[in-house]
Amino acid sequence: MVNNLEKILPLLKFESEDDFYYLQILQRKKDNPHIGSNSRVIKNYYITSEKYLLDRFDEIKTLCDVFNARASLRLNKRSFEKVGFKAMTNIANTMMNKDFKFLKASYDRACGLGHNDKNKTWIVDVDKEEVIWLEQIINAIQPCEPLGNKIVVQLDSKTGLHLITRPFNTEQFKINLTKELQAYQMSLISIEIHKDNPTAIYIP
Repeated sequence: MVNNLEKILPLLKFESEDDFYYLQILQRKKDNPHIGSNSRVIKNYYITSEKYLLDRFDEIKTLCDVFNARASLRLNKRSFEKVGFKAMTNIANTMMNKDFKFLKASYDRACGLGHNDKNKTWIVDVDKEEVIWLEQIINAIQPCEPLGNKIVVQLDSKTGLHLITRPFNTEQFKINLTKELQAYQMSLISIEIHKDNPTAIYIP
């Protein structure tokens, strides 16, 4: 089981009524081969306050348990205003393409496409095979431009961990990581960096 609620709560900043965080409960095909598609949405939540999330967290866990699904949250907050305008554009494009059956998904597609966060975070996805190199990965990130501490928090994932960071120079990171691993006669390992992806808040 993965439960990152306590680590995620301090990262959520609600500065106006326009702010929200986008949470989805998804069935994944790798966990549910019978669903046919790569994933299926069970329910979406638009988190407008810490209280809102806490009040619904038992419901979120229950839905995940019942449907063998994962609850994932995008840590870069959204703007209701910007999402609304993007949803209108999505609706117009969908209608022009005569894909009318997809109209209902226009708003949630807009939620997934853009953030409104001044203090953006990235996800460095470290699989269980690479976790043994976590210290070297962190050492490779920290000296990268811009100067300052890049590491925000470590979160558990289904297959390893998500290192939540501030943005950094990815080319510098590759060079630094190569140097860090040379001492162990290791070639560069494959580390995925996601700039606006969801992270797990609960997985049964």
